[in-house]
Amino acid sequence: MEVWVGGFAEAVQERVRRARAAVAEAYEAEDAYEVAVAEDELDDALRIARGLGLDPDAAPTDENGGTT
Repeated sequence: MEVWVGGFAEAVQERVRRARAAVAEAYEAEDAYEVAVAEDELDDALRIARGLGLDPDAAPTDENGGTT
């Protein structure tokens, strides 16, 4: 597995977090259209993360490799 460094991996993980939040908000609002859109975004974000070998559930790390 490749190790991704710097802001790129964090950006992908942030995209996953935001997409998950959007799905939760759409369900809370009971908006079927927004649920569909948010789930599509989440699927895309997860596909990208996994395709790059990133763990979308990993905690963000600081510059020294520690979690933030």
